[in-house]
Amino acid sequence: QVQAVESGGGEVQAGGSLRLSCVYSGRTFGLSATGWFRQAPGKEREFVATIGWRGGTTFYADSVKGRFTISRDNAKNTVYLQMNGLKPEDTAVYFCAAVTNPLAASRWVIASSYDSWGQGTQVTVSS
Repeated sequence: QVQAVESGGGEVQAGGSLRLSCVYSGRTFGLSATGWFRQAPGKEREFVATIGWRGGTTFYADSVKGRFTISRDNAKNTVYLQMNGLKPEDTAVYFCAAVTNPLAASRWVIASSYDSWGQGTQVTVSS
């Protein structure tokens, strides 16, 4: 079992930056990949970014490419999401999640591939 705890959310004006953090605990030796998803009010949860736990493979949603950067620190069991150039449409609850099964990298963009989720952190971008 892997537990995830996010932090770093808040309110920022359009064009600003935030860095989200997610700390994993428990059976972290089994992690395959970790990612960020978000859910805005009245919308479905959507993929934001993902990174392999042992390699450098990353994927980003088209809507955040060039603005968001995902990174990890394995020694700290932590994954980060640096968000620059924030827009009002980035407003959502952001969740980190972990893949603990050895799935193909192409499946890391799918929410159902993740089996350990954090509680979420609110990001609000005002215009």
